[in-house]
Amino acid sequence: MTPLRVAFDTGPLYGPRTGVGFAVEAMHAALAARDDVALLDYLVSFRARPTPPARRLPLPALLAHRCWALSQHPRVDRWLGDAEVLHGTNYVVPPSRIPRLVSVYDCWFLAHPGDASPAVRLAGQVLRRAVANGAVVHTSSHATAASVRQPLPGASVHTVHLAALALSPPPAECPFPAVSGRRFVLALGTLERRKNLPRLVQAFGLLAADLPDLVLVLAGGDGDDREAIRRSVDELGGIADRVVFTGRVDDGARSWLLHHAAALAYPSLDEGFGFPLLDAMQAGVPVVASTAGSIPEVAGDAALLCPATDVAALAQNLHLAITSPSVRSSLVAAGRQQLLRFSWQRCAAEMTDLYRRVAHGTDLRRGAPSSTETEQM
Repeated sequence: MTPLRVAFDTGPLYGPRTGVGFAVEAMHAALAARDDVALLDYLVSFRARPTPPARRLPLPALLAHRCWALSQHPRVDRWLGDAEVLHGTNYVVPPSRIPRLVSVYDCWFLAHPGDASPAVRLAGQVLRRAVANGAVVHTSSHATAASVRQPLPGASVHTVHLAALALSPPPAECPFPAVSGRRFVLALGTLERRKNLPRLVQAFGLLAADLPDLVLVLAGGDGDDREAIRRSVDELGGIADRVVFTGRVDDGARSWLLHHAAALAYPSLDEGFGFPLLDAMQAGVPVVASTAGSIPEVAGDAALLCPATDVAALAQNLHLAITSPSVRSSLVAAGRQQLLRFSWQRCAAEMTDLYRRVAHGTDLRRGAPSSTETEQM
């Protein structure tokens, strides 16, 4: 079979790595290992130094996005050679006569534009125009697919799940002295509103008296909710020093925290996939999470779930996961089974199938679910 030529946006691989960047890196590696697809890497950035053979499109990203938010020009066909499909891997796909696919990981910024930066809002405008002009949408969860259809009515949306990211071996020594030798609940992620961390702090306050040795670790870089989180911590009064902010963590520190946590808390208001859920399952850590977005889909039976706004239920589930050996072992065992549902090889196979359908315009009725969606409905 002649390999399908796919122009693949590697822009997320440059600069500070985010969850999208890690997802794109793993997807790229899995696709590159196949012999039925040929990736033609490209990026839109004047700042990044592309790694050959990636092609840098001669367009400043901000200027290009402003143009693409308003029109279908400039098209990028001349720079993509003989590509048969164009895959924008990070919410934006350039105008082109080539059949187009765009990956959307969550819809929080479309539903809450006030919480998004100007650059992200601009990317949302480009996304809306691209979909209105026939771009097919790839989502990483069925929950996101359902959410996409609300702000982007009539979109052709198809779900292909991501998979677990490799978890590095934990270092021998604790990288955070304030946590060393202490039992702790771990929250992983940028300190942003979507993560619902003020309510997690409140839930910790309900646990603190009953579990006097417990610490709450908030591991992530600053975001738009740092001040609200700080206020919640201050309201804890005399136990405020039992909340530890680590800042952004590297792979080794992240692995140590996961392997030593009493539980992972993931009470998000929305998620498009949720890598920390699978991280915890790899590390053998019980998960307590919300029922928002993709979390029930990815967590399966390997988490205790409650509504994101129910602080008392969150505290109760954390207490159970931390103190009950039978609940802990059940959640950890379920996590091992849940991990088997996700693999990058399967992701690459389903993406390749989706590429072919996009290239040939087959089985892409606007609004119709893909086979990967149908099998789980």
